[in-house]
Amino acid sequence: MALIEQHEEIVLQPQGRLDITGGESLQQQWATLAPRRYKVWIVDLSRIEFIDSSGLVALVAGLKAATQSGTRLVLCGLRPSARLIFEITQLDRAFAIFDSYDAIARSFGRAQEVLQPA
Repeated sequence: MALIEQHEEIVLQPQGRLDITGGESLQQQWATLAPRRYKVWIVDLSRIEFIDSSGLVALVAGLKAATQSGTRLVLCGLRPSARLIFEITQLDRAFAIFDSYDAIARSFGRAQEVLQPA
């Protein structure tokens, strides 16, 4: 999983499958990030090919950890199949979901920035 720090945010870029194994890896990241004082945790899901309930549980746990630490968690780059899962489970109402990292940068009022692949 790639981690990119910029401004007062951190970008997580999980890859492959967000299943039980990928979900556990993400859970470990939340534990590492929670004590730090980032304003925003961005999870770029553009490299995720598959997501199941374990992955959703990990993302919800991240949302809870972020909220408890006074941080905002946002998602971007969902593929159509992942977006459908979020809509079916109505998690699209719980998460701030953006099409791309650039859309997040525009939303936050910063100049357009491009994520460099890790």
